[in-house]
Amino acid sequence: MTALRSRARRILRVGGAALVFILLAGATYQGVATALERRELRHPGGLVSIGDHQLHLYCTGTGTPTVILEAPAAGLSAAWGPVQQRLSRTTRTCSYDRSGLGWSEAGDRPFDPGRVPEELRTLLTSAREEGPFIVVGQGLGATFARLYAARADANTTSIVLIDPPRDGGPVRPDTTWLMPASPWLARVGVLRAGRVLSSKAKALPGFAGAATRAFLNRPDHLTRAAAEVSKWAEATGLASRTPPAANVQEVVVEVHHDDRIEFLSDPAVVDRVVDAIGATITASRGPSAAP
Repeated sequence: MTALRSRARRILRVGGAALVFILLAGATYQGVATALERRELRHPGGLVSIGDHQLHLYCTGTGTPTVILEAPAAGLSAAWGPVQQRLSRTTRTCSYDRSGLGWSEAGDRPFDPGRVPEELRTLLTSAREEGPFIVVGQGLGATFARLYAARADANTTSIVLIDPPRDGGPVRPDTTWLMPASPWLARVGVLRAGRVLSSKAKALPGFAGAATRAFLNRPDHLTRAAAEVSKWAEATGLASRTPPAANVQEVVVEVHHDDRIEFLSDPAVVDRVVDAIGATITASRGPSAAP
């Protein structure tokens, strides 16, 4: 019996030491890879102060109205790359990172869905981006687009909602257990090694894909992303109780994604989205607009 206990203790010690080694190796791998990404994937655009912290804003193109792009859950400005590139040929287009996501600072306050449109309004004012605006949101971003359009100072003519969340819709299991654990799994390199979340952006091309995949392995980004997903019901409920102003046109584009974390990478889907936004731009310019 004593020999069995002694053997069990030895096995536990060896197993514990192996686990510590694996965790340290994973954390080192994560740290080195993140440091390389920070050097290689510098933010386009700039950082704009909104008071207690800075948000990342990237604007391209010229013309009116200005299109504002709201990223989906766990997304960031870079995920709009293929869409923004196309829209910029027609009008001014801006993507940005919500607090704590992408290249934006988190600030000191905990996440509150109702503060997102307030911070966007401050960002646009501070950056001297003038309307009128068309606000485009995908998934959870569609909820924030709708909330922004309800503001009296939104200066918004239209909103384009891509796969807007539906109350009571199905929730995939990876959203319920993976997102809360993702910052910790990222710190020890598990997400990066297994491409658990970054695989969702594998079809995004060029810089858009590289940056999105990088941040889907970053604990700081995922901490805020998990906070947003945890308040999904609160955000969608708030949006349903706060409709846009009566003069704001609402366009819904269903591309039938059933995942709360999804990006626009399929060229056919990008075409549909760009065409819908383009038609909204033309309509907002009035009948005298050039085709």
